[in-house]
Amino acid sequence: MRNLVAHKSCFLVLFLLLLFTSQFSSATKKTFNRDQPCKRFVLYFHDILFGGNDVANATSAAVANETGLGNFKFGKLFVFDDPMTKDKNYLSPAVARAQGFYFYDMKNDYNAWFAYSLVFNSTEHKGTLNIMGADIMAAQTRDLSIVGGTGDFFMARGIATFETDLFQGAKYFRIKMDIKLYECY
Repeated sequence: MRNLVAHKSCFLVLFLLLLFTSQFSSATKKTFNRDQPCKRFVLYFHDILFGGNDVANATSAAVANETGLGNFKFGKLFVFDDPMTKDKNYLSPAVARAQGFYFYDMKNDYNAWFAYSLVFNSTEHKGTLNIMGADIMAAQTRDLSIVGGTGDFFMARGIATFETDLFQGAKYFRIKMDIKLYECY
C-alpha cells in the first residue's frame, strides 16, 4: 500500500512539473509578425566576375568549372568579396562586404546556392550577418535565410529577399537585397 501511495505522489509531482514547464515555455515563446521585422534595410550586392585580365576590378572568380551535366553550368563554383552599397551605384561607399561562395546546383535550369557573410565595419554597424540558401534565378524575388550574426547583429535571424536589379551577362550583376530581421538582441 505504501508503494502505491509513493508511486501516486511521484506521478503527481511529475505531472505538476511537466505542466509548469510547458506553461513556462509557452509564456516565453516569441511570436513573429512578417509585416513588422525588428530591423529592416536595403543593400545592393555588386558582383564583377574575373575575366582573366581585370584583377583590379574583379570581385569574384570561378574556382571550379561546370561538370558538363546539363546546359546550365551545373557544379560551377564561385568565390566572392563583393561590395554592398546603400544605392545602385557601384562607386558609392561600401557599407559592408559580402564574402563567401555560390555554385550552380541545378541541371535543367539556372539556380544557385549561396553561403556568405555580410561583414560590416563602418560607423553605422559592426559585425556580420550570415546568409545561406537557394537563389532560384527564374523567380522575380527569392528569399534566403539569415541564420545568425555577430556584433550589432548578435544571433540575428531573418530573411534576405533577393531581386535581380541588373544583369550584364557573365561579367556583372547587381542584386537588391531587402534584409528583414525578426530576431534582434
